Amino acid sequence: MAEATQHSTLNAQNSFYARCGKRLLDLALAAPLLLLTLPLLAGAAALAAAQNRGRWLFRQQRPGLHGRLFTLYKLQTMTDARDAAGHLLPDAERLPRLGRWLRATSLDELPQLWNIVRGDLSLVGPRPLLPEYLPLYSPTQARRHEVRPGLTGWAQVNGRNAISWEEKFAYDVWYVDHLSWRLDLAILWRTAGRVLRGSGITAPGQATTTAFRGSPPPSVSS
Repeated sequence: MAEATQHSTLNAQNSFYARCGKRLLDLALAAPLLLLTLPLLAGAAALAAAQNRGRWLFRQQRPGLHGRLFTLYKLQTMTDARDAAGHLLPDAERLPRLGRWLRATSLDELPQLWNIVRGDLSLVGPRPLLPEYLPLYSPTQARRHEVRPGLTGWAQVNGRNAISWEEKFAYDVWYVDHLSWRLDLAILWRTAGRVLRGSGITAPGQATTTAFRGSPPPSVSS
């Protein structure tokens, strides 16, 4: 069974689509989308700037293909409000109504089309997370970096932030093992529906999502 799974994975990652076609699809869709959405992006950026004292673009280092770091771009949705001691307030207190709306509509993700054109991201793949999570992954979870991260992914259309970290990573690794143009088109189609519904934006009881602290060790049966 393990050999069959490994063989399937190698076939998926060595296919023409994985080697060339996926990048061509990214450019064919992302470049026109970036141009078409520029007016929408400009309007959303102006709203973000008005909320954040002129700051509209959020930049953060994220690990990409094989864990190499790149600069991810998003619209600034959270304020930098701090307490009396100078510490950032909790996410729920720094995410105003406008920021929630930008996230619910996924307008905050539009600058990542530039990341796709640059080759940092793909349209579809595991979402790029924080660099501090890298040493916390199990060897299986770390396989999510065997492909270029994506603007959307298999985990995003199966719950997004409303599922556990372990479930997200299981979906990510499944995607790595089953990468194909049919799967990517299906994910893009399902993503459009989820964006329109605004579902799975936050984790239950959270303003955004909980931080990953590492997976619990497997239980040992007696």
